[in-house]
Amino acid sequence: MSNIKFTNIHKSFGSNKIINNFNLEGKEDEFLVLVGPSGCGKSTLLRMIAGLEQIDEGEIFINDQLVNELHPSKRQTAMVFQSYALYPHMNVYENMSFGLKIEKRSKEEIEQKVMQAAKILKIEELLERKPKQLSGGQRQRVAIGRAITRNPKIFLFDEPLSNLDAALRAEMRVEISKLHNQIKTNMIYVTHDQVEAMTLADRIVILNHGNIEQVGTPDEIYSNPSNIFVAQFIGTPKMNILKITSDNIISNNEIKFLGNSIKIDGINFSKKDYYLGLRPEHLGVSENSEYKFNPKVDLIENLGNEKIAYIKMDQYEISAKIPSHHTIENSIGFNSKDIFVFDENGNRVKS
Repeated sequence: MSNIKFTNIHKSFGSNKIINNFNLEGKEDEFLVLVGPSGCGKSTLLRMIAGLEQIDEGEIFINDQLVNELHPSKRQTAMVFQSYALYPHMNVYENMSFGLKIEKRSKEEIEQKVMQAAKILKIEELLERKPKQLSGGQRQRVAIGRAITRNPKIFLFDEPLSNLDAALRAEMRVEISKLHNQIKTNMIYVTHDQVEAMTLADRIVILNHGNIEQVGTPDEIYSNPSNIFVAQFIGTPKMNILKITSDNIISNNEIKFLGNSIKIDGINFSKKDYYLGLRPEHLGVSENSEYKFNPKVDLIENLGNEKIAYIKMDQYEISAKIPSHHTIENSIGFNSKDIFVFDENGNRVKS
């Protein structure tokens, strides 16, 4: 069992601030996913945990031990890279055992750990092959196997699936999730892919410009986003964000919105600017919808089991996700419970 804690972490490269006062306490043996746009500091955090990057300020604890000054080999972490980082001249067995040989483990222990990892990952038949003889998915399994043999307190994954095609990514997501359930240790996983974050994580940390925007379970992040950035980062297509202008206002708490008159208690629209959010999947063609409007359909993308409709209504451009067997003939509907309200700074004020 293991855990990790970050206290007031800062990191800059020259004048470029990468991590700004990062504070987070991991839970025991959880799968923690760091997600955010490119350049938000995800991989830098991972490298600081591993000891591959110096910390400017702050402290990192692994199992209550301060590791800031520990050599990477002493931190009991194992990192899986995007590029696999396998030795091309070594076969799979040699790659997986290399770290153990450096640590001068016995031949018997090395044999046991490599075979155990190979069995977990179902790569026993690949042990004599060189990396060039493997597919991308097989290479990534070997890289993960090499990490398993180290028996680390914390696994670190740096966008490990980004070089794989869509089908292999889906397959490897399942394998990594099974691995976590099987070996029960902390995993910290960096990705920019929200699907990986939502399907793998016990908790998600959403980063933006080195700051934490929100931490929560996948359900919490999706259902209760703290601001517009989080609301639009999680969900495909991204949430529709529609600005309320003076032309929309009927009274303090009543507005004209998508062809309807809507009251929202607790909001005074005349006091400040507001934004309303609607997820595409909450716009549908059900006759039971509380509100309906007649849109102008610009484009429909057919994705097989569903369609994405790009529509116009009033001054808004909106996307709607609907089942493939439905057609948009007369109206699109939505319900008041699905409306998110954000203030002029983009912070959530009401669901």
